Amino acid sequence: MATPPAELVKSLVDAGVHFGHRVSRWNPKMQPYISGKRNMIHIIDVKETVKGLLRAKKLVQNIVAQGKDVLFVGTKRQARFAVEEESKRCGMHYVSERWLGGTLTNFKTIRDRLKRLDELEKLWETGQIETYSKKMKSTLNREMTKIKTNLEGIRKMDRMPGVMVLIDTRREHIAVSEAKKLGVPTIALIDTDSDPDPIDLPIPGNDDAMRAVEIVMKELADSIIDGKTGRTEKAEADQPGQPRRRSVRAAFRAEDGRPPAEIGASSESAPVEAAPAEPLAAGHSA
Repeated sequence: MATPPAELVKSLVDAGVHFGHRVSRWNPKMQPYISGKRNMIHIIDVKETVKGLLRAKKLVQNIVAQGKDVLFVGTKRQARFAVEEESKRCGMHYVSERWLGGTLTNFKTIRDRLKRLDELEKLWETGQIETYSKKMKSTLNREMTKIKTNLEGIRKMDRMPGVMVLIDTRREHIAVSEAKKLGVPTIALIDTDSDPDPIDLPIPGNDDAMRAVEIVMKELADSIIDGKTGRTEKAEADQPGQPRRRSVRAAFRAEDGRPPAEIGASSESAPVEAAPAEPLAAGHSA
């Protein structure tokens, strides 16, 4: 099911994943992931994009194999469809309409709203709704539609996710903040105008290109499906006396070849070799 690296690189380039924002809008912390600029637009190093994506695929596969779930967050127009479709395909949770403040930090209240949704749906299923007046039926229908629109994607999420995947951290900054506060590891598709420091595993790339977002989501969803085949290992890992698992950040740092003393340190990216800037083939939504 895994896509060959050469084919993956070609599909990402064709999708315009390497086009960043205008030079004037860049975040200096993204410098290690930028290979140059063309027509006053930054060009993202595709090697770094592929490196981040492959590491993210391995991470989500391991997380899912341990019996944990993944939460996808992408509420911008360019990401909404891909987030919904791929999340449903791999059987994971998603937020594609609006991130409600407290979705993670006030999870009990969110669960209460979902219980309310169940109650409202039962009124229609049992026909009891017909005992209400037209005005009350309309009011209850609006309430049910609103809850369903905002929370349908996390309806079956009854515990904290093992990892959160985000599209556009500037737009989803509240979700990033809540995940960081609760210690939920994060993976994100990050453009040149974003700050990669709060993210555990950044995937540098154009977060405004629909096709690029679709490819990243498809690759991660495929890895989640693969990871589900190893979920039987979770019971063994949870038995008493088993060695404690390394944190996601520690595992990522170790895999990156950094010395143990730096494991768990703040997220800093090492400089990469600059690749020649590619011709600008298409515009980037600024």
